[in-house]
Amino acid sequence: MRVVLQRVSKAAVRVDGKTLGSIGVGYVVLAGFAPGDTEQTLDWMAEKIL
Repeated sequence: MRVVLQRVSKAAVRVDGKTLGSIGVGYVVLAGFAPGDTEQTLDWMAEKIL
């Protein structure tokens, strides 16, 4: 599992030119998962981020 946490002044998720979600000031989390990741891996990463 790899995670990138980035502070942003604004951000949006767009698919085919259509905005599905957006935020103002906050954090964007990009998470990548591997076949060997478990629920315990996810719990550990969530605790580390929060």
